[in-house]
Amino acid sequence: MNSSVNNNSDQLHRLADGVLRPLGYEVLDVQVQNPGRRPIVVIRMDRLDEQPVTVENLEQASRAVGAEFDRADPISGEYRLELESPGAKRPLTRARHFERMVGLKARVRNGEHSFTAPIKGVEGEQVTFDVSGEDVTLTVGSFQGNLAEFPDRHR
Repeated sequence: MNSSVNNNSDQLHRLADGVLRPLGYEVLDVQVQNPGRRPIVVIRMDRLDEQPVTVENLEQASRAVGAEFDRADPISGEYRLELESPGAKRPLTRARHFERMVGLKARVRNGEHSFTAPIKGVEGEQVTFDVSGEDVTLTVGSFQGNLAEFPDRHR
């Protein structure tokens, strides 16, 4: 992804979060797919109350984001807007996200680490993973994390 797409993703994230947060939603991730052709803007969102995202939530969020994008016009030309719940590859970006998923495996990547391991615990902004029997503790924000397995129930 080139830097103009990254900058555009950041702008889209800010715009979407600005209209969704007051409605009780959190923007987890924004991706622009097919840059250079007819782009698809994919927004993964969650509910701030941590309840499951419903179809009605997605419809409400899509209308709100669509109206804001129409107003701000952040993408030139035609594009498709898709909102979705986090799903099995849920982005984990805040300490609370990791707390909710303790015991489940996460995929972790940064400059020095790349592993998939169970989330062992969270203390403040520190997340500890059980990597082959060894504790690895990282600070939230210093790595990318995604859920690597689907929970058996909503968390």
